[in-house]
This record gives sequence, C-alpha cells and structure tokens, in this order.
Amino acid sequence: MKKHSKSNRHLVPLAMAVGLCTNTAVLAAPALEEVLVTATLRTESLQDVPVSVNAVSGEKMAEAGIDKIEDLQAYVPNLSMSETGIGTNIYIRGIGSGINPGFEQSVGMYFDGISYGRGQLTRAPFLDLARVEVLRGPQNILYGKNSIAGALSLISARPGQENEGMISGLYEPDHGEKVVDFMVSGPITETLGGRLAIRKREFDGYIENLTLNRDEPQRDEGTVRAILDWDATENLTAMLKFELGKFDVLGRQVEIVNDQITTFPAPFPFAGLKYSQMLTALGAGPSVLNTTQDYKRSSNGDYSNNRTKNLTLNVDYALGESTLTFITGLMHYEFAELCDCDFTGAPVFSVPFEEDYDQYSQEARWVSAAGGTFEHIGGAYYQKSKLAFYDEIRIDSAILPTAVYSRVAGDAVKAGDSPAVADAKGSAARSAISNTTTPRNFTSDAELWSVFWQTTWNASDRARATLGLRYSYEEKEGTRDLTVADLDGNERPIGTVDGVLAGVFKVERHDLEGTQKGGNLAPSLNVQYDVNDDVMAYATASIGNKSGGFDARSNASPSAAPNAVGASIAGSFEYDKEKATSFEIGAKTNFMDGRGELNIAAFFTKYDDLQVSIFDGTLGFNVGNAGAAETKGIELDGRFALTDHLMMGAALAFLDFEFTDFEKGQCYQGQTPDQITPTANYCDYKGKTNQYVADYSGNVTFTYTREFGDALELRAGTDFVFTDDYNSSQNLDPSQEQDGYVKVNARLAIADVKSGWEVALIGKNLTDEDVISYSNDVPLANSSFGSIGHYAFVERPRSVAVQASYRW
Repeated sequence: MKKHSKSNRHLVPLAMAVGLCTNTAVLAAPALEEVLVTATLRTESLQDVPVSVNAVSGEKMAEAGIDKIEDLQAYVPNLSMSETGIGTNIYIRGIGSGINPGFEQSVGMYFDGISYGRGQLTRAPFLDLARVEVLRGPQNILYGKNSIAGALSLISARPGQENEGMISGLYEPDHGEKVVDFMVSGPITETLGGRLAIRKREFDGYIENLTLNRDEPQRDEGTVRAILDWDATENLTAMLKFELGKFDVLGRQVEIVNDQITTFPAPFPFAGLKYSQMLTALGAGPSVLNTTQDYKRSSNGDYSNNRTKNLTLNVDYALGESTLTFITGLMHYEFAELCDCDFTGAPVFSVPFEEDYDQYSQEARWVSAAGGTFEHIGGAYYQKSKLAFYDEIRIDSAILPTAVYSRVAGDAVKAGDSPAVADAKGSAARSAISNTTTPRNFTSDAELWSVFWQTTWNASDRARATLGLRYSYEEKEGTRDLTVADLDGNERPIGTVDGVLAGVFKVERHDLEGTQKGGNLAPSLNVQYDVNDDVMAYATASIGNKSGGFDARSNASPSAAPNAVGASIAGSFEYDKEKATSFEIGAKTNFMDGRGELNIAAFFTKYDDLQVSIFDGTLGFNVGNAGAAETKGIELDGRFALTDHLMMGAALAFLDFEFTDFEKGQCYQGQTPDQITPTANYCDYKGKTNQYVADYSGNVTFTYTREFGDALELRAGTDFVFTDDYNSSQNLDPSQEQDGYVKVNARLAIADVKSGWEVALIGKNLTDEDVISYSNDVPLANSSFGSIGHYAFVERPRSVAVQASYRW
C-alpha cells in the first residue's frame, strides 16, 4: 500500500476557504437559493430540518460524475461505502453492518419511500435523480426499517408541466469509460404526465490483470425508468414508477498488497518462502509474484452479474389541508457472482454464489396540515420479504490439496511419526479434499408490521417540541445447510474429508433452522427554538433498534461439541437485535442577509449488542453481537455566496468511535490473543476504534458561473475532498492504515443557455491519490501456510473525461 506522509496539505482547502471569506466585505451581496428536502416527510427548507442532513442535487451528481453511492461518499463526511470480495460495507458515523447476506444494513436506503435494505442494492448505479438526502444518526421513527446508523433517501426526478428532454454523453479514454444518458419528460394529457430516463454505461477498468492480460473491473450497466404522474381529481394524485436495471462486472479492483515469509520452520517444505513463492513452487504462473500496490493484480477471473426490478405506486389524497398517502412497493433483484477468493492467479479455490430476493411493502400515512398548534404524522407499515442465498467453496485444482499434504505430513514429522507414516497421512489428506465442494444454502423469510406517530407542538412562534414513537413487530424464519460434495454435486460420505475440512478450514456439515419473533418500541423527542430569524437551535434524544436474524456465511454450527469426526469447531447461526441510544444538539444559521449558511451538530450515540461479522481467519465469517460501542463527534456544513458568480460550500466532520465491550474480536495476523479457547483465539477490542473511522473528514467546493457573449455561460467547479488516517481492515491491522489525503475534482464547462448545449471537461482525483477502500487477510495464507498477507480494494486513480449534453 502506498503511504502518504502527513503534511500541511490537509489544511489547504480550509486555508483557501478562510482566505476567501476574509475578503468578502468589498463584494456585492448575493443570496443563496433555498434547498428544499423531504427528510421529515414534509417539504421543508434544509435550514428548518432539525437533523444532521446533507442534500446532494441531481444536477450536482451529473456534473461531478457521481454514478453510485460509492462516489457520493466523497461529498458527505462520516459516510463510507466500499465493495469487498463477498459483500458491501456502508457506514455512517463509524457504524455499519459488515459483510454477511443475513444482514440488513444499519444504514437504511429508501428509494422514493421504498426500503432498499439489502447491501447489494447499494452497488446499483444512479439514474435521473432529483436529489439524495443523507440523514445521519438513528432514523427509526419516520424511516423505520433498521435505520439505526442513518438513512439515505433517493428521490427520482418527476415529470414537470413543460415538455423537456436531455441527451448526454461522456467519454474517458484512459479507463475506457463511456456513458450515455437520455431523458424525456412532460405532459401526455391535461391530467397525465410522463418521464422516461435511460442510462447506458461501459467501463474498461483501471487494474491490469497480469494472469488474464486484460483490464478490470469491466462494467456494463443499463437502467431504464418510466414514471407516470396522474392528477386523477382535484384531490387525488398518483405516481407509478417502473424500473429495470442491470450492472454486470467482470473482474475486481483488488490486488495483493502485502506478502511475507512464512513463520513455519522446517520440516515445513516451504520454510523460508513467501506465500507467492510457495504458489509458484506448486505450479502457479509468475504473475502471483506481484504483491505490491501498483494497479496490477493476479487472478484467474471473477464476475458479478446483477438484475434489479421495482414497481412503486404512490397515491396522495387531500383531506382538506391534510394528506393521506399510500405507498406500495414491489422489488426484486438477483445476482450471480464468482469470487476468485484466494485473490491470486493460482487456482487455489473459488467461491461461486447466487442470491435471489423479493420484497413487498405497503405504507399508509396521514400528514396533517402545517401551521397549527399541533402537527401530526402517523401511519402503518407492512413488509414481507424472501431471501435465498447459495454459495460453495470450490477446490478444483491440485494446489490446495498438495499444500494440505505438505502441512499434514510436516506436522506428522514434528509429532515423531516416521517418514512413511507421515507420507501416508499427508497422502490421505490430499486425496480427501481433492475435487471437493462445500455447497451451502441459506434462506430467510421475514414479515414486519409497524405503526408510527409523530406530533409537533408549536408552543410559540419560536419554540416547538416533537414526540415520535414507532412500534415494530417482526417474525423471521431462517435455514442454513452445508454439506460436502464432489465437483458434480454428489454428496460425499462422512470420513477423512470432514476431518481435513474441520482441521484446516473450520468447515463442518450442518443443517440448521430457527425462528425469531418479537417487537420493540423506538421513541424520539426533539425540541427546537428559533433564537432569532437567522438561528434555529435543536436537541434530540432517541432510541433506535435493528432486528436480529440469521448468519448466512458461517462454515460451522454454533455448537463447539465434537462433530461426526470428533473435531471441535464453533460457528454461528442466530444473532440478536441491536439497540442505539442517541443524543444530538445542533444549530442551523443564516447570516449576512441570506448570503451564507452554517450548520453544526454535535452527537453522542451508544450502541448495545452491536451486530458484527468477523472473519474466522480461514474461509468463513461468523456473526454475533459484539457488546457495546460509543460514537461521538461534531459535523459542520455550510454555503457562502462569495460573489454573484462564485459560490463556496464546505462540510467537515470530527468523529471519535470506541468499543466499550467487545471481548471476542478478531485478532490480526501475528497478534498475540487475549483469549484462547479450544475452538478459536480472540482479541479484546475494548478501547479500540472501528474500521473507516477518521478523526476528521470533509470537503470544500467552489463553483463559478459567468455569462458572456450573447448566450454563452462559463461554469467551473473545483472540489477538495480530504480525510485523516483510517483503517481499511475490519480487524484493525496496523499495517492496513490508510494515510490521510486530499483529492481534487474539477469541472470546466461552456454552455449556450438559449440553444441548450454544453461541453465540459471533468477531472477526478487530479492529485492521483492511491486510496485503499477495503483490505483483509489473504485467505489461507497465514492459517495454512504461515505467511502474513493482505489483499486490498483500490479506488480509481486520476481520470479526465469529456462530457457533452443537449437539453430542449
């Protein structure tokens, strides 16, 4: 991993901001445009919403090339999203669910009011959005479904009263990126409006696969969305949305970044070698010897093919000045992936997996008229979902069986066996796991009912208090079975193969099922006070909950008792609900007659029974409840109109995270365990921070707009995105610390406002920072070969693209 030394460059954007602010006295007095959001289910000014929220407009996303949530995180401090080999991480304020298909995300995502709680959906590309609102902190009252860390609300652009259209194209030559967007919108009849949006994106990749001689990850994306808005009567309106999407990925942005000499002494046959050197000795090609971070990888190939489909019906009925709303959602996705999960060009093992998910939801809510002494929002929510997941560890080459032979025979020699006996034991182990798979099936069916109510008391012209309650009851059924089979899927008899799998890989056959049911109450109390016309202060106390569930990816049952072949290993299956108690105080301010805004929020959240997914050190992940953690910090954001033509925006977050109770954390490679049991070794995380937690992060943006000539307009923008150090590995390995950096993104455009055309040059990561978004231990390298190693997901280096668009 390339490191960057600490320097004063982290302060450059802040220094520029201060310098510009100190010279504004002689400038004109422009005003900011109001930003409207629906974070409280009412359309309000962002400055009136008593919550820490960032809103990014669809226009900003199009101009900055924000294609998905992974791109959005640069503009929202304390939001982190990363892809991993077998899952997706999304965190707010240091809290996330980790990578396990049994999890729903702690950061809830809602698309036009429909819950998108599955991690895979956060990888889907954006299309024709009006805005994205990021609400930080527990959002269990109005958003509900497990949003214990925060919520992302995606709002589609809707048909307008005028006919309009747009076609846009982007081309970036270095990484072969090509994007075409098309939109047409307007009235179809006097009462019916429609909007059609289509996106096609292709991407060749920025990582060179030395094994297959191609660039990766190659992406092929296509999305189409149709929306109908119907003004049925004076009081009744309806919106129907249908969307189909695909995003197929060939290869991954992952490479080996660390490889060390084995700690196993002779008679281990590979003593004195690194893992990559052992693989070449076992027949792998020379590409595996590339083990430094250089945008080159060694892999036999992997892919991810995804299909999404959703139908949303939103009906609003005006009851006087109040509104009754019904939101119906049908959502389906499926994907098939192949993970070259040894992350090398040697055919050690692979993991194919598939997932199929269906969800139906119905929400009914009533929103009272605004402006009275009391304002109310109340409703009920129902959701039913079915999840089917399949995966297997696939051993279809001689490398891993040969390595197992060496390990078993070496251990036998050390135990005092004769060479002949040691050879026999090693040969038996090699034969047992050759051409072996471990098919695993997981299902989870869930049914949720909830009711919620929120009342705001406008005690005076300046003081307001809001009490919210949500009661949820959920029933879940889960099953997981794992067996051992040959490459054709035929189950193998219990015997030596089970002993080898248990001893080397912590894998055992099992067939589990369980049921969970129960309810919880989430309360919230908020008070607001308008100090004057320009300052609103607020304070919030809330309790949020995230339901329990079932572990999809553990390789063993929870029992530590000896199994059919006498091996004692322990996995996991069920995990309990999680609870968050949160306090937040903040203020939203306007100054200089509407020329500037500055918002601040200070928060403290305590998490109990925190749900975590921990790598077992070999090939599996075990889910459990970690204990307790606390996260606290300060978040600031603001805008300032420097002149009529120059706008500055900034956001800054300080974050402190600490585990207060987590005795059974995963040790990093080479760490001395704090707790040793017959089935596993553990390290105490008490007092430690969490993955992705940076002491500070933020951005400063400048946007300049100037008309010239008859109808031409110059549009220029520069974004400085910065962060302090953070750890990219979930086991907090000190070697995987990502140093802080400053990224610079810029856009320069010329447009004809009358004719509707625009041509732009877009640069991303112009400082060409090497950034690791996720890293972990190389599977089997240490546990089976004694070699410490890491793989890492690497973000995109510098890119420069040209964009052209035409609007009518």
